Amino acid sequence: MSYSSYRKYYTFAFAMVVITNLLVTGCINAPVTPDDTIKTCPVLSPDYTGVSFPSNIAPPNFLIKEEGEAFSVEFGTDGQTLFSYTIDVPEVIIKERDWRKLQKAATGKDFFIRITVLRNEKWLRFADVKNTMSDKAIDGFLVYRLLYPGYELWNEMGIYQRDLTSYDETPLIENKELEKGCVNCHTFSRNSPENMMIHVRGKLGGTIIKHGDKITKVNVKGEGMPNGGAYAAYHPSGKYIAFSANEIQQFFHSTGKKPIEVSDLEADLLVYDVERNQIITDSVISGRRYMETFPNWSPDGSHLYYCRAEAYEDGMPLDSIRYNLYSVTFDQRTHAFGAPECVYNASSNGKSVSFPRVSPDGKYLMFTQSDYGNFSIWHPESELCLITLSTGEMRIMDEVNSDDVESYHTWSSTGEWFVFSSKRQDGLWARPFIAYFDSKTGKAQKPFVLPQRDPEFYDNFTKTFNLPELIVSPITDSNSFVREARNNPKQLNP
Repeated sequence: MSYSSYRKYYTFAFAMVVITNLLVTGCINAPVTPDDTIKTCPVLSPDYTGVSFPSNIAPPNFLIKEEGEAFSVEFGTDGQTLFSYTIDVPEVIIKERDWRKLQKAATGKDFFIRITVLRNEKWLRFADVKNTMSDKAIDGFLVYRLLYPGYELWNEMGIYQRDLTSYDETPLIENKELEKGCVNCHTFSRNSPENMMIHVRGKLGGTIIKHGDKITKVNVKGEGMPNGGAYAAYHPSGKYIAFSANEIQQFFHSTGKKPIEVSDLEADLLVYDVERNQIITDSVISGRRYMETFPNWSPDGSHLYYCRAEAYEDGMPLDSIRYNLYSVTFDQRTHAFGAPECVYNASSNGKSVSFPRVSPDGKYLMFTQSDYGNFSIWHPESELCLITLSTGEMRIMDEVNSDDVESYHTWSSTGEWFVFSSKRQDGLWARPFIAYFDSKTGKAQKPFVLPQRDPEFYDNFTKTFNLPELIVSPITDSNSFVREARNNPKQLNP
């Protein structure tokens, strides 16, 4: 037998042994020796390539989108393989103990995923996939709303809590428990569940506020106000909640990429004093001349940032409504507001602003920019932007944006990570993406989708992730929210 014939026979025999072992055990843990190499990296789904992972994230399971009869997958760092799997399907499920081993060994360093596929009796090795295991942890829990992406099934929704160190998801409140009312607009003070709120619409409508150990349902609607509080921002002191009071209307397009349009017809700002159960407002943030919405506090609570547009008039084209970014000072001692200042004039560039979010160190403000309006989840052109507050310099965050919707975003408690909603995977469902942010450079790294136990999860899950919020510790008294939601709302003190 010639050497080439012997090698071909040996390769085939080894492959049969590998496949036999796989049929019996599902996988073996010895890496293979390649017959040849491929210079490109393999395609993974989800795309966990070239990203920085938090040091405490759950294992990012994935699919290998390359043809092969068997697959060898190695994980390692500093040129050393720490563990490997040889499998007969392109589905890589990382064992938790292996992932923790890699996290410990690679913290603060790059690590590799080395993939070799058996194809036509030859093992072909792709170029290594390189990622980074950051030495920075992310807040351990993510709170989001799950609902269907259209308007027809709005009565099936809930707010859920996901442990980012595992795949555990627990419901906090579901509208099947609240006579199918809408549950939304959850918000927290300083990424902590100690001070938080959830808004409920419908027969059991009201705002459920947790202030320390006390949970109360309140009707945040002052005398003579046409609309109650909706979009909210908890003050860093925990003593106040800024609300926008909106009249919101849905419109429907018969053609085009935007099937639904959501727009304000009225919007004003108010501040709710949690301890006194009173509303504070002022003509500088409320009135008929402008629509003010989407409030957000500075980290020290001295400034309130928000979006402002000219008031809606009957017959006004929706695509002519554009919001600029404003701020106003707030004196916690006297409850006085200063004069509004324009931070970024988006309308002068034919653009519109929504969801301003100041970083925890107060250096940056991230917002979503679209062509018009402020309900950016239905605008494929919407993208994340960043302002350096000390200079007013604005830039589009090309390093995280895609060709589809980038929308609601929140910072981690340290400002080293942020999460946002994106429809980049299929253009229909919004998914939570996470990215590392360097405060020194003002640059973010490539984002990655929230890891799931099943790597095909996002191909099959038919609900959209809405309003992702990072918190440092879990919510442990969610039953109290349901009980309080069934009570009549407390009315405001005069």
